[in-house]
Amino acid sequence: MSDFITDFFINPIAERTGYNIINTLFYASLAIIAVYLLWLLFQKSKIRIDNDFFYGVLTFVLFGSTARVVTDAVDAGTLTAVTPLHKLILDSGFYQYGFITVTPGIYVVVAAILLFCVAILNHFKKMQYLKYIGLSLFAFHFILLLPFMQYWMHAIPVLLMAAIPFAIAYYFFRNVPSSLVVGAQALDGAATFYIIDIFSPLTGIQYFEQHVISRAVGEFMDTYLLFYLIKIAIAFAAAYFVGKEKLSEDEKRYILLIFIIIGLAPGLRDLLRMVAGT
Repeated sequence: MSDFITDFFINPIAERTGYNIINTLFYASLAIIAVYLLWLLFQKSKIRIDNDFFYGVLTFVLFGSTARVVTDAVDAGTLTAVTPLHKLILDSGFYQYGFITVTPGIYVVVAAILLFCVAILNHFKKMQYLKYIGLSLFAFHFILLLPFMQYWMHAIPVLLMAAIPFAIAYYFFRNVPSSLVVGAQALDGAATFYIIDIFSPLTGIQYFEQHVISRAVGEFMDTYLLFYLIKIAIAFAAAYFVGKEKLSEDEKRYILLIFIIIGLAPGLRDLLRMVAGT
C-alpha cells in the first residue's frame, strides 16, 4: 500500500512528473465531494453566492495562481534576492517546492484562507471586503514576480485568444459569469497551446502538459490547438446548459464559479510562468 501511495501520489510531486490516471481520478473525486460539501456549508451558514462573494472568490484564485508561480520561480532559481524583500522570501523557505505549495496542497491552503475570511466577513455582514483581501494577497505575490517578468510580449497573443471567446460569449449570453466560464477555459487552453507549441520552441525553455487528458489530446494531434478549441466548445456548452436549468441564481452562480476556477487557476499560472520564464 505504501508503495502504491509513493508511486502514484508522492513521487509525481517530488519528481515534478505531473499527473497520472490514478491521482487524477482521486483528486477529481475529492474536488467534487469538496464542492458539494462547501455548497451545503454555505447554505447552512446562509452565505449568499452574490456578486460580492462571486468576485471575491475569483480574487483568491488570482492569489493562489500567483503564489504558485512564486514557488515555481523559487524552485527554478528564477527568483533571486534582487531586493531585501526577495531575500527575506528566499531565506524564509516558505515558498520551497513541497506539498503545501503545489497542487493539490496549495488548493487546500488557499481554500482555508478563503473560508476563514468568508466566515469572518459573513459574521460581520461585510462580504463586500472579500475582494479587497484577495486582491491584496494577489498584488503582493504579483509584485514579487515583477522583476523577473521578461517575456511580457508573449502574454499578448494568449490574452487575445482568451478575450475573443469571452467577447463572443458575452454577445450571446449578455451575462458576465457565463462569459467568464468561456474566457477562463479559453485562457487555460490558449496558455497550454501557445507555451508548448510556440513559446517553448522559440525560447528553448522546456515545458510539458501535466494533466492526463489534455496531454493525451496534445500528443495524439501533435499540437495543443485542438485542446484549446475543445475547451472553448465545452465551456460554451456548460454555460448554456447551466443558464437553461431551473436553478436558483445562487446555484447557477456557484456552478459557473466552479467552471471558472477550473480554467482560470491553471491558465493564469501557466501564463505567469511563461512571462517569468520559469
